[in-house]
Amino acid sequence: MKAKLFDYIDRDNFIFNLSGLTKLLCFIFMTFAVMFSYDIRYILFVMALSAVIFKASGLGFKQVKIMAVYVVIFLLLNFILTFLFAPVYGTEIYGTRHEIFRFTDFYVITQEQLLYQVTKSIKYASVVPLGMIFLLTTNPSEFAASLNRVGISYKAAYALSLTLRYFPDMIRNYQDIAVAQQSRGLDLSKKEKLGIRVKNTMNICIPLIFSTLDRIELISNAMDLRGFGKHKKRTWYVARPLRKGDWGALCFGALILAGSLCLSFFVNGSRFWNPFV
Repeated sequence: MKAKLFDYIDRDNFIFNLSGLTKLLCFIFMTFAVMFSYDIRYILFVMALSAVIFKASGLGFKQVKIMAVYVVIFLLLNFILTFLFAPVYGTEIYGTRHEIFRFTDFYVITQEQLLYQVTKSIKYASVVPLGMIFLLTTNPSEFAASLNRVGISYKAAYALSLTLRYFPDMIRNYQDIAVAQQSRGLDLSKKEKLGIRVKNTMNICIPLIFSTLDRIELISNAMDLRGFGKHKKRTWYVARPLRKGDWGALCFGALILAGSLCLSFFVNGSRFWNPFV
């Protein structure tokens, strides 16, 4: 079966066979490890590791293409705005100043600032493959069952399950509405000016919002008719216990987090790796 954008399609490999709870905890462990440390060496290691895991999962780039474009745009804007509002913050962090180029007395490009901003950009970029792995390889129903098994209310777990299921549906609805609007003469191509393309995109988003509200009402009525929430507990069709692979993955994720903490507290003496001293 051909994979679609943000769509879950079951595959028989190690990543897909892990429990949803295992993947959530590993995602939290590795994300915290990256966000806590400002050692670019360790962040690059985790980023390369997450790319390897993404490749091993069998996911395709087409499934995350739109997200990748948005992430690149966000990183560029964040990089530019950080320099505009705090062009010498890196020198304050590292305590040294090695100038590369001077625009004015305030706007000065330094090695310290470049290291700080590049490190921060890589931190954000390294989390994206981890999030995509969790989102695209997790069966929403199995994930909800795993959360309920560790004590989370089945109502909250089911709400998260519906959220994961709704992502691909929302993308498909957007694409269907976009095709319908384009057949009526709405141009979203690069031939139109940016302002007109934004306006035309809004003409797609408004019907998408109304279709979303209609679906929410439909799901709510269906859940009420089936007596959802009447009892304190419920059974799960896809519930399963943690296996050896799950425990191994959890130990690996905890090891990544422990490595970040040890590097910060015992090796570097702080969250920042300072190559200028």
